[in-house]
Amino acid sequence: MAKLSVNGRAYFVDDEPDTPLLWVLREALQLTGTKFGCGGGHCGCCTVHINGEAMRSCRVRLGDVEGAIITTIEGLSATSDHPVQKAWVELQVPQCGYCHSGQIMQAAAFLTENVNPTDDEIDVAMRGNLCRCMTYLRVRKAVKLAAEIKSGGKL
Repeated sequence: MAKLSVNGRAYFVDDEPDTPLLWVLREALQLTGTKFGCGGGHCGCCTVHINGEAMRSCRVRLGDVEGAIITTIEGLSATSDHPVQKAWVELQVPQCGYCHSGQIMQAAAFLTENVNPTDDEIDVAMRGNLCRCMTYLRVRKAVKLAAEIKSGGKL
């Protein structure tokens, strides 16, 4: 059995060590906010934080994350008041919404490293997260707003 730390809670799971973390989260732990997109780590829908770093959970194996601190969209903020979540709501970023848990997780990790990003820096940081609805301009605006919120400037 593998022991995982997910969203501040300890879990024991009985999946094979080569099982993608995405499926452990969705099936074994019923944390379905993390989405399946492509299965190859190309679209970003399955982005979670592993030890604070944004990673594609479809490409990470269960055996590689024992002892790691894993955060999913459900654990980003218990009250949905993380600056990125606030910005996403304020600017009504999603259309269909499918990709946005991954978008939010990517943006949250990015903003821990860059507190005052330029448009180009945001575009580079977010380019691995694909959106079928093409909400990229709203994503960029929301990341900028989240940076302002984090610094105490808005909302």
